[in-house]
Amino acid sequence: MNIWDNKTAAWPVANPILTCASITDSGFPSNFVADPFLYSQGDILYLFFETKNPITMQGDIGVARSNDDGATWEQLGVALDEDWHLSHPYVFDYNRQIYMMPDGGERGDTRLYRAVGFPLQWKLEKIILERPLVDAFIIQHGENYWIFGSDPSRGTNGGFEIWYSSTPFGPWTPHRKNPISGVRNGGRPFSYNGNLYRLGHDENVLVFKIEVLTTDSYKEVRVDLGMEKPTKGKNAWNGARSHHLDVQGLRTGQWIAVADGDRTLFGDVTSRRVIGCSLILAAGLLVFFVGLLFGFVKCFFPLTHNIKRRNDALLVWERLKLRLRWNQVSSFLRGKINPTTFVGKFVFTILLIATIAIISVGFGYIYGGNGAEKPYPVNDHFSQFTLLAMTYDARMWNLKMYIKHYSRCASVREILVVWNKGKPPDPSEFNSMVPVRIRVEEQNSLNNRFRIDPLIKTKAVLELDDDIMMNCDDLERGFKIWRETPERLVGFYPRLVTGPPPLKYRPEKHARSHNGYNMILTGAVFIDRQEAFERYWSKEAEPGRKMVDEVFNCEDVLMNFLYANATPSGPSVEYIKPAWAIDTSKFSGVAISGNTQAHYRVRSRCLERFTELYGGLTDRKVEFGRRKDGWDQ
Repeated sequence: MNIWDNKTAAWPVANPILTCASITDSGFPSNFVADPFLYSQGDILYLFFETKNPITMQGDIGVARSNDDGATWEQLGVALDEDWHLSHPYVFDYNRQIYMMPDGGERGDTRLYRAVGFPLQWKLEKIILERPLVDAFIIQHGENYWIFGSDPSRGTNGGFEIWYSSTPFGPWTPHRKNPISGVRNGGRPFSYNGNLYRLGHDENVLVFKIEVLTTDSYKEVRVDLGMEKPTKGKNAWNGARSHHLDVQGLRTGQWIAVADGDRTLFGDVTSRRVIGCSLILAAGLLVFFVGLLFGFVKCFFPLTHNIKRRNDALLVWERLKLRLRWNQVSSFLRGKINPTTFVGKFVFTILLIATIAIISVGFGYIYGGNGAEKPYPVNDHFSQFTLLAMTYDARMWNLKMYIKHYSRCASVREILVVWNKGKPPDPSEFNSMVPVRIRVEEQNSLNNRFRIDPLIKTKAVLELDDDIMMNCDDLERGFKIWRETPERLVGFYPRLVTGPPPLKYRPEKHARSHNGYNMILTGAVFIDRQEAFERYWSKEAEPGRKMVDEVFNCEDVLMNFLYANATPSGPSVEYIKPAWAIDTSKFSGVAISGNTQAHYRVRSRCLERFTELYGGLTDRKVEFGRRKDGWDQ
């Protein structure tokens, strides 16, 4: 938490820190990662994990390295690759040697490997059990070494077993109470305050306190894990499941943990394709039915021309009767639903809309992924931003809907509400998946939008008016572009300032007709909260702030001038086109700038004044469609 990494544009670093995509980008193809285990050497952390090779379709053991306590990871490659599937790379020390006990259940045994060139070179040391154990680990407790694992032949949670020996190499003796009632292991066991804890899992990680562990008896009780469950559902990287956790204490006295997670349940892709293909097939049948109903398609039952036997004659007779019956039915329906009448046109329209809807939903199931609004990585890393909205008491209806919607976006860390007027609400009134903070202002001023706030814990702030609704993916795209160009104002509403004087403030339609913009509205814009807020509250910006208070307008115009003035060359603004956006103030009737023409006239006055103070904008025009990704079309 709160670790910043300038090289990866992660301010702060956010989970997940490793994905199959980031591994593939590093030159090691992967389509699945799971079962992470940490190993520390001094100040260096190593991460061993299962990675599924998309070519061989089997699991290998990958390894990565971190020199900054897990904030960033360097992919080192594949540490162990056998001719069978490997997972669960449990790494531990014994007699100054480093060993790994991976899960290789397909081989039918349990194997111990020793590092001969850590971390990438491993040698088979011994087959310690002539039977497979799933998700197994070895620990020393008391005078014995203990193996905890599950027999795969007994089902998911029916074969939990314990074995003991005087050394990790055996011989191993089964516990007297095997098989023991318990769930499969879900990571490395750990000791804390003199107690031993075992991690297990179903689809989520569970923790058990081991109260009794002897050769004759075993007892564990479930306790609270103490980790917050993901609140954003499928929009969280681990929203669907998380079945592994490795917790370790560092030399500094701090604790670090690594967990795996997924957005989708097992088998989700297959089920979505089956449902999608079924819907498209149903839509095809509906189209065929509509064609028959309205006479666009003729149903033809072929008759046999070469009749050689009595059975052939009967077959022809049955087909003829079927054709006559269908013709009677279709004639009856066409008589009732004539496509040239109002009723016929209405029925045709309804069936057409239903067909299009079914096809759209079907393709959505096939190509739409899991429906989660996934964040976009920059340099294979993720980050988070603070969402800021300035409002007052008359706009509570907007605000509640706003917070409920945007709190579920993947990269939103906190929502800050700048309360300008009226009795402030209690944060508990909102249905939010992230913390909501209310900052009450003493004066009703538009300048409050950019007030310096040391409690903001992210570099990025999305200034987004509470009457703007757009989808989370648009926010994530804008956040990605801003992380690549944090020195710019990156937003969703372009405007054009035209000259020579008198300067005119022009809307997006005019900007598009002239193929360019030189201003971005700060009602929907990503900014660097330190750079932007300090510029806005500098001594130089004081005359501009006074005019904002005088006209109760133009705070976003002022910010654009300040950015342009601080950017000697190149664009100071960047436009991202949203897929859709809705202005909810049109429904609530509480728009701040209701009279558009009067609003534009005031802004044109601001342009003249700010040009005198900070220089012009007319020569800073940026063309639409210059981005290769097409996000500014």
